[in-house]
Amino acid sequence: MNLDAIPKLKHTNSNNFFLLAGPCAIEGEDMALRIAEKVVTITNRLEIPYIFKGSFRKANRSRIDSFTGIGDEKALKILQKVSETFDIPTVTDIHESNDAAMAAEYVDVLQIPAFLVRQTDLVVAAAKTGKVVNLKKGQFMSPESMQHAVKKVTDSGNNQVCITERGTMYGYQDMLVDFRGIPTMQEYAPVVLDVTHSLQQPNQTIGVTGGRPDMISTIARAGIATGADGLFIETHFDPANAKSDGANMLDLSHLEKLLTNLTAIRKTIITL
Repeated sequence: MNLDAIPKLKHTNSNNFFLLAGPCAIEGEDMALRIAEKVVTITNRLEIPYIFKGSFRKANRSRIDSFTGIGDEKALKILQKVSETFDIPTVTDIHESNDAAMAAEYVDVLQIPAFLVRQTDLVVAAAKTGKVVNLKKGQFMSPESMQHAVKKVTDSGNNQVCITERGTMYGYQDMLVDFRGIPTMQEYAPVVLDVTHSLQQPNQTIGVTGGRPDMISTIARAGIATGADGLFIETHFDPANAKSDGANMLDLSHLEKLLTNLTAIRKTIITL
């Protein structure tokens, strides 16, 4: 994957990690713009290449009454407005083959959810849009097996692909990050560490996913020290009242300190 090929991506020559960050789901225009503005300010100061993240629809829900979105076109237009307002690229996840062409009209990066990364038709549809494809490693897959998902993208004529590590199932209700997987998967494509989803505690009996946001800094620092090319962080100014994944999101007020520390670690690593 060539970062310079991503439209509007800044600071690509800074030798820093790149960042995909934003709310789990697009809840409305004001919240999306508010989060984007804060993250843009921080990443510009630290010279971090930044891609705004927001799901236009949430399809993988624990219960039928869980929040799924505000409407596809409405949410996608908000993502487009974020991009135009702050001159930054955006990423969203897709769940069905028909989503690929639709979402590609509005965003710069298409993300394949972890549970769906083996769905060949979906991966190929994303690849054929010509957009960057971010493949989330399945919670049930080995790092080595992700080479086949990458090959589906490249065999479709698209070399703009990266892999995101988001933890592996550890029992029924917890995730585990095996940092050995980062250099392994870097043999196939650049690797992003999804810090917040790696700290999910899924399958809770109440039907709402739990999390360990207190461990975000620990996992993020370990990822940068291990040499991850990028980080994925879901963040919100009011996680307790977020409509999706609030239990494992980073409070937006803590983001600047975290990214400042991570940038310092990155500088130390690349000078060794």
